[in-house]
Amino acid sequence: MRISIKLIAISGAAVLALLLAVVSAYTVDEGQRGVILRNGALSGQAGPGMHFKIPVIDAVEKISTRTKSRTYNQVLAYSRDQQPAALELSVTYRLPADKVVEIYTQFGGEEGLVTRVLDRRVLDEVKNVFGQFNAVTAIQDRARLVMEMTDSLRGAVDAPIIILSLQLENIDFSDIYEQSIEQRMLAEVEVQKVRQNAVREEETAKITVTKAKADAEAQLAMARATAEAARLLGEAEASAIRAKGAALRANPSLVALISAERWDGKLPTTMVPGGAMPFVNVK
Repeated sequence: MRISIKLIAISGAAVLALLLAVVSAYTVDEGQRGVILRNGALSGQAGPGMHFKIPVIDAVEKISTRTKSRTYNQVLAYSRDQQPAALELSVTYRLPADKVVEIYTQFGGEEGLVTRVLDRRVLDEVKNVFGQFNAVTAIQDRARLVMEMTDSLRGAVDAPIIILSLQLENIDFSDIYEQSIEQRMLAEVEVQKVRQNAVREEETAKITVTKAKADAEAQLAMARATAEAARLLGEAEASAIRAKGAALRANPSLVALISAERWDGKLPTTMVPGGAMPFVNVK
């Protein structure tokens, strides 16, 4: 009987110990941090893995440190030229792992931080920055608008939260104003086309003028070359004639020799009365 009571006691103690182990064990996932509270007071921080707590006395509040995105729909804002627009945007953020204790003590967790700080700052800064842009500029220079919104939001949020990016999904103006913007943009495109055509025609004209000048210069150069060649040929022929005349004057018998060399030995078939008879001096 005593043995049975002892076994029952041991078994009960074992079961109780097992229950206590099960109740006191807890895990923190990767991408989370745990804030440990002992009797409601801050006791420490737990990282990813398995941990143990004192049942009833200790409590663990888990805070996510993963990257998250928060969406904002139908945010009413006015452009600098007083055009109303409904904005759709989202903000990507994460909580720093080394600030979870501060987040819990100041805001009670992620939701308190987001609703009390992030949501308010997003609405304020987005409206302020959008109000610095004309409606047309907000559409045409959307990248700069998003960049300035992101920078303004990061500067305004003074809390343990990291703003990774801001995405502006849509800008919805009134239908009438969107039609006027579209017509204006089409008109600007047409003006740009006209300017481009004018520039292209101007370049084509310049090319044509340049080619014409080049052709004219080439023709002028050819004419000058031809004239120069003719002048040189004339000078050469004149020089040859002068040389030949000088040679004939220096040697009169050369004329008779040339005449004899060129005579074919035939007498003229027709004689002019009183004309001279050709002859060859053979002395």
